[in-house]
Amino acid sequence: MRSAQLLADGFGRIGDEVRAVLDGADEELLTRRPDPRANTLAWLVWHLARVQDAQVAPLAGVEEVWTSQGWAERLGLPFEDAATGYGQSPEEVGQVRAPADLLLGYLDAATAATLAYLERLTDDDLDVVVDEDWDPPVTLGVRLVSILADDLQHVGQAAYVRGLLDRAG
Repeated sequence: MRSAQLLADGFGRIGDEVRAVLDGADEELLTRRPDPRANTLAWLVWHLARVQDAQVAPLAGVEEVWTSQGWAERLGLPFEDAATGYGQSPEEVGQVRAPADLLLGYLDAATAATLAYLERLTDDDLDVVVDEDWDPPVTLGVRLVSILADDLQHVGQAAYVRGLLDRAG
């Protein structure tokens, strides 16, 4: 197995995990919070898809599917197209309102773009430095693992929030 295939396996698991979290979730559940400042399921899923899309697209040298495939218009969120969720206030988190099928559609599109990029990579490509602002400089492989780890962390957060909401009734 090549390194890029291992990364593809990891990115490919995100959608399955998100589907399990969103199974049977209606808009009320997607936007309910365990407390007034908590992230919602809708925001967490949108954010993890945006993070993947916004960070992989420049590495691949392509436009984000958020804009190139019309997901920004379909989801109709009240944010600039460049918004990914970083630094958003609790009020902005609450503005992410979208049905599960649209959130999953966007995640699937972002993942498909990521997987297409990974298919083009060789193990040598993963050693290329993509960010010299760190010590040590960040290689493509390290950046991709970082994106994957961030997405998986947010899937875990969404699963935890879903559990809290289900138990609260």
